[in-house]
Amino acid sequence: MFDHAYQNYMDHAYPADELMPLTCRGRVRGLEPSRGDVDDALGRFSLTLIDTLDTLVLLNKTTEFEAAVRRVLSDVRLDNDIVVSVFETNIRVLGGLLGGHSMAVMLKEGGQHMQWYQDELLHMAKDLGLRLLPAFNTSSGLPYPRVNLKYGVRGPETRTGTETDTCTACAGTIILEFAALSRFTGDPVFEAHARRALDFLWEKRQRNSNLVGTTINIHSGEWVRRDSGVGAGIDSYYEYLLKAYILLGDDQFLQRFNIHYASIMKYISQPPLLLDVHIHKPLLPARTWMDSLLAFFPGLQVLKGDIRPAIETHEMLYQVTKKHNFLPETIFQILQMVHWAQHPLRPEFAESTYFLYKATGDPYYLEAGRTILDNLNRFARVPCGFAAMKDVRTGSHEDRMDSFFLAEMFKYLFLLFAEEEDLPFDVEDYVFTTEAHLLPLSLSIAPHSSSSPLNTTSEVELDDSNFDWTCPNTRLLFPDPAFPRHLREPIRSAVDKSCPRPAPHRKIPQVCINFPWEPGMGRPPLRAQDFMANNPEHLELLRRMGVNLIHLKDGRVQLVQHATQAVSAIAAEDGVRFMQEMMELSSQQQKEQLPPRAIQIVSHPFYGRVVLTAGPAQFGTDLSKSSTGVRGFVTVAEPYSGCSEIANAEYIQGNIALLQRGQCMFAEKARHIQKAGAIGGIVIDDNEGSSSDTAPLFQMAGDGRNTDDVTLPLLFLFHKEGNILLEALKEYREVEVLLSDKARDREISDEAEEPEVLVFMVLFCCLGSAAVLGADAQEAEEGCLTEATTSTSAEPINQSQMSTLELDESTSEEVQPTHEEVTEELGDLEAQVLHERDSEQRKEPVGESDPSSQTVDELLADWQEDLEAFRQMEKDEL
Repeated sequence: MFDHAYQNYMDHAYPADELMPLTCRGRVRGLEPSRGDVDDALGRFSLTLIDTLDTLVLLNKTTEFEAAVRRVLSDVRLDNDIVVSVFETNIRVLGGLLGGHSMAVMLKEGGQHMQWYQDELLHMAKDLGLRLLPAFNTSSGLPYPRVNLKYGVRGPETRTGTETDTCTACAGTIILEFAALSRFTGDPVFEAHARRALDFLWEKRQRNSNLVGTTINIHSGEWVRRDSGVGAGIDSYYEYLLKAYILLGDDQFLQRFNIHYASIMKYISQPPLLLDVHIHKPLLPARTWMDSLLAFFPGLQVLKGDIRPAIETHEMLYQVTKKHNFLPETIFQILQMVHWAQHPLRPEFAESTYFLYKATGDPYYLEAGRTILDNLNRFARVPCGFAAMKDVRTGSHEDRMDSFFLAEMFKYLFLLFAEEEDLPFDVEDYVFTTEAHLLPLSLSIAPHSSSSPLNTTSEVELDDSNFDWTCPNTRLLFPDPAFPRHLREPIRSAVDKSCPRPAPHRKIPQVCINFPWEPGMGRPPLRAQDFMANNPEHLELLRRMGVNLIHLKDGRVQLVQHATQAVSAIAAEDGVRFMQEMMELSSQQQKEQLPPRAIQIVSHPFYGRVVLTAGPAQFGTDLSKSSTGVRGFVTVAEPYSGCSEIANAEYIQGNIALLQRGQCMFAEKARHIQKAGAIGGIVIDDNEGSSSDTAPLFQMAGDGRNTDDVTLPLLFLFHKEGNILLEALKEYREVEVLLSDKARDREISDEAEEPEVLVFMVLFCCLGSAAVLGADAQEAEEGCLTEATTSTSAEPINQSQMSTLELDESTSEEVQPTHEEVTEELGDLEAQVLHERDSEQRKEPVGESDPSSQTVDELLADWQEDLEAFRQMEKDEL
């Protein structure tokens, strides 16, 4: 697998930074459409090759490593006039050079390889370190997020230096590489600047919760985003505190980590979940979803010695992986639901799997590793490498293979399965950076300054007795080999739909209520979609949350929440969240959208390994109701527009027609190819450069007439994805594809699964307003809500912390969505855009308050703030 990925990069992409595995070429920044902040990792310095150096040695590819080092020394330039991310360049390029240097020195000392090596990689690393140093020229010591490799920051030619904010992980994930560079070279300036940044972050922690926020102002030190977790934006800050202690032997780092860790376990960790909270009000969850980057945390907990919660969180992530084949970028608290379904082949779950296997010796984790391997080969492997998943629900691909896939994924998988004799050196002599680069533990005794000359903060006096300075003895922790299994069992049932939906008046299985949401424990014990107005257990749960149900004379049911009537302040928060969920559910069902579809190339040489994201049509065959999809060879229609009778009907008959967008309605195109005998159609966008990477999902509408006569499936591809199909047709002439709701040609289970579509959360209520939902009485029993409107009360509400929700039990008419965005293009009126992203950011009010004394307005403002943060993170791709 590594050879397939590495060789395709070298054959098709080098010296570019990354491989584009679907189009078999290199990604060169500036020549491809911009992907925003994601492209800040690219600096025209052959990123993937540098990131892969120490992986080559670990996998016993010494000859390839020596050749790669020579290529880096002869070809790579670090003085390009280009603006790059300080964080990404540090962990990938500087870390890659230092990891390569460590391996070169180790091999040279072995006496058989690299005898010519004279620390050339280290010299390059120092050159790069000096190019990154101008970013640290701030009053706080926190680095600017970006730097120009040639000109530094803050000059007119640098095109950077005007930023004010950086993420906590961006500023706090420097110490390992910079300290290693200082100790390898004897120049203390790098370690001093990294320590100063960490000192400042520690000083700015919230002193009551001992948590840090996600984004900080690099000049004032004010927290810009005050949500705190262990995922995107903060993750590697915690990782580097513990690993800096391991690598450098400085007790101060462990003291700080332990204080943070105690707060994480108190406020954020609610096994198996890890949910963000507000640093000023840590009992109040800041969001109801998790991002995939937190999958590293169980591995960090193993290093800490806290293995029980590591097992529980890992198991939850494993069950989600088995359900979707990969971890989606965001997982909602309702573990069945996915919003951001992308997966860029992240290695964090494999990392935690490796560490848990090392800690427990439980072969269960070998099975988990096998699942990762199988899924990569079945779903991500394409002829020119491994392609990131654009949507784990459909199996569609993105033309992307990040450098961390080679730097990390194959390291951890190889180590997971390797026997001792398979390893060319003892990995216990090294610490893994966040990019899995290998730095020798011998650096702890290398000459260095005992105190940072730039350190202006004072350390808090700490009692050493609070800390455990030893590593765990796993034989004592696990005398019973079944112990890890007992921890995993209940979590498995929380994800795999094993809790049956209760019939009316039937007692709900206790595990379904109590796990993982206990009433009053900061989690809604009842989901809005499960609520039934005639279920006594549900009514009791509502009562505990301060929610009362009132039957109105007109047949509707009104839900009213009085926070003061809840059994506790946390239960009152649960009630507010339940009311919010009811409104979200209503809004979601009002704006029900069709999910994306998949076009899978199944002929030679693709064999189902390339899957393209396709937009659905509101007419024709519903592919979600087809167990097999529609399979056939593709043929370009004549005329290509499909707007008149098909001239090459003899070639179209029995095949899938390729059409170009424009000149007539989509339904008209479908009727023409259907008359010619086609079994399906694919419309390719005529807007050159359009891509599902940057454009929202496209849904083809009808022509305003009855479209029941259209009986074939019609799918839409943006220009970029359509070109992949057209190029394949040009090269191989006969190209067979499968049109389906998801990739189905790779041993996908026949077990029926419900479509999993999550529409963005929308908040409708505020203090003094009521949300009214209409539903048929029978549908209400089944937890179905079909109508939602908002109405503002003319009378003020005197009781604080009160929200009202009305459920209509009488028959109601369908209400059309009121917030649907429809785009009409000249000559192409059938276009309908499904989603518009709102990039506006909101800032959270400063100050601490007791959650129990907050109004509904304030609580919902917090969720609105989180919604904006989620949108921004989606825009920035984590």
